[in-house]
Amino acid sequence: MTPSTETPVGSSAGTGGSAGTGSSAGTSSGRAEIGVIGGSGFYEFLTDSERIRITTPFGDPSDDVVIGDLEGRRVAFLTRHGQDHRFPPHRVNYRANLWALRSVGVRQVLAPCAVGSLKPDDGPGTVVVPDQVVDRTWGRDHTVYDGIGAVVHVGFSDPYCPRGREVVINAGRAAGQKVVDAGTLVVINGPRFSSRAESLWHQQAGWTVVGMTAMPEASIARELAMCFTTIALVTDLDAGVEGGESVTHEEVFKVFARSLNTLKTVLQSAIVDMPAGEDDASATCACRRALDGLILPFALPT
Repeated sequence: MTPSTETPVGSSAGTGGSAGTGSSAGTSSGRAEIGVIGGSGFYEFLTDSERIRITTPFGDPSDDVVIGDLEGRRVAFLTRHGQDHRFPPHRVNYRANLWALRSVGVRQVLAPCAVGSLKPDDGPGTVVVPDQVVDRTWGRDHTVYDGIGAVVHVGFSDPYCPRGREVVINAGRAAGQKVVDAGTLVVINGPRFSSRAESLWHQQAGWTVVGMTAMPEASIARELAMCFTTIALVTDLDAGVEGGESVTHEEVFKVFARSLNTLKTVLQSAIVDMPAGEDDASATCACRRALDGLILPFALPT
């Protein structure tokens, strides 16, 4: 599926037409600079929040977007799996989720997620801020540029935003959290967990943590010229790791719930400490300049 508009755009990532959103998304009250994709508990710290229903050219996002304030920053929150966790990892509409956030003004995205550790020293409760990713998913809609016509090759050598990562790392350490400040996140298709053989393979490759949702989330953000930072919370040692047991759904959720308040603290601090937003034309972060010089087959939401 591709958006219905076929208007070519120039080199600036911010040029383009309508967002394909609900009527309230374009108002000043329905705008945000920072987006959070995560579980439903993360938007409880927002004040003066409102829910906005958005429809995108790629279908509906996982849920309504909740927009509110946090110490003077406008934040848009979207539940990755839906309010009742109804979408398994391979059925999440990643394209619609990122498009919806961009359409309300978001250019900086923070994406907390649960992961298994491939390193015995990085046990449950550790926060990993990866700088690399390996995509082992399949069958998902991996690009917004999947139509026949202008082909868009977007650079992805450094998948995550350097500015976002630095802010999150500092926020985690300030909260007294064990933070791993680099590493490779390998993304499997799910919803099943890895076999021991797969886990050993991932370890032998030198990767750090394993999850199910970080791709194509990060690559689609890059295709939309958005900054993106994954905040990976370790909930277990993966099955093939020394000391690791067979991973269970119940244990993952139990550990994640225990660490939720700490993760919220890190997320809140990171949101407040993020650099001031820049408009599309003058943005200096490399993530925001990812589409410079490319001819796009349709306009991006502004």
